[in-house]
Amino acid sequence: TTLSHFKITAKLGEGGMGEVYRAEDTKLGRDVAIKVLPDAVAQDPERLARFEREAKVLAALNHPNIAAIYSLESATIVDGVGEPLAGPREGASPSPRTIHFLVMELAEGMDLAERLGRGAIPVDEVLQIALQLAEGLEAAHEKGIIHRDLKPANIKIDDESKVKVLDFGLAKALDPMTVTGTDQDRNQSPPALSLSPTLTAQMTGAGVILGTAAYMSPEQAKGRTADKRADIWAFGLVCFEMLTGKKLFAAESVAETLAGVIKTDVEFDELPDDVPLAFRRLLRRCLERDPRNRLHDIADGRIVLEEILSGSPDETGATPQIS
Repeated sequence: TTLSHFKITAKLGEGGMGEVYRAEDTKLGRDVAIKVLPDAVAQDPERLARFEREAKVLAALNHPNIAAIYSLESATIVDGVGEPLAGPREGASPSPRTIHFLVMELAEGMDLAERLGRGAIPVDEVLQIALQLAEGLEAAHEKGIIHRDLKPANIKIDDESKVKVLDFGLAKALDPMTVTGTDQDRNQSPPALSLSPTLTAQMTGAGVILGTAAYMSPEQAKGRTADKRADIWAFGLVCFEMLTGKKLFAAESVAETLAGVIKTDVEFDELPDDVPLAFRRLLRRCLERDPRNRLHDIADGRIVLEEILSGSPDETGATPQIS
């Protein structure tokens, strides 16, 4: 029930990036979110050291639309003692082990995936959410940090419509790519899980792309290196889903989903009639499959959204230049 000076009060969820708990910081008297690192990271000294370096970079992010990382901590627990953390392994007697965990800002509210469970979102509200997403992405990209796993489940919206993006940069921080050898060695290693946006706690083998396939960019789906344009693709997908209530490319299997990401055309005619022309054009630029033709900088998208919301662009004529 406790990790160091953090009192666990509830389990919030779990996924490939670890189990997440709500906790009380008894030293500072505030509620926080605790993400327990997967064993594959915590038990590998090289990967843990790499994660620690990445965590320091992520902790430098300071933006109102990004859930902050406060610290990386560790604590020793005894398996089977103190729920809600994992109980004893079958056939094993209780024994002490070290838990490594991130302490993060607790983002209140409903995640966007839950909100989309009720259907499409009105255009005016989508524009407000999209602007905040763009501002958060811009701040991170300026520091060289790519999300790599932007999706509705990683976006929180509170009662005042304030947006927080969760898990910024954790996909890279949890990357199983080798941390020894030359850059050439790394480039020759199989794409496998290192390019997957959501890593699983059970990494079963190289060459298998796991995670939230429906929000991967085409280059990620092909096993290529992702840069900030992968986030811009995911931003376009999230906006399209908010406007239509339709999850693009989702299929019954990962293979079918990835095939859709690579080949299936985006039906822009499905956008509601009241979507501003400038926003339609922006989404087309975000959802270009060839990253060379895709919007290169989310700051340009942020400018378009600000002008739409201010009422300044001519919806029947030219829109602001976006690169």
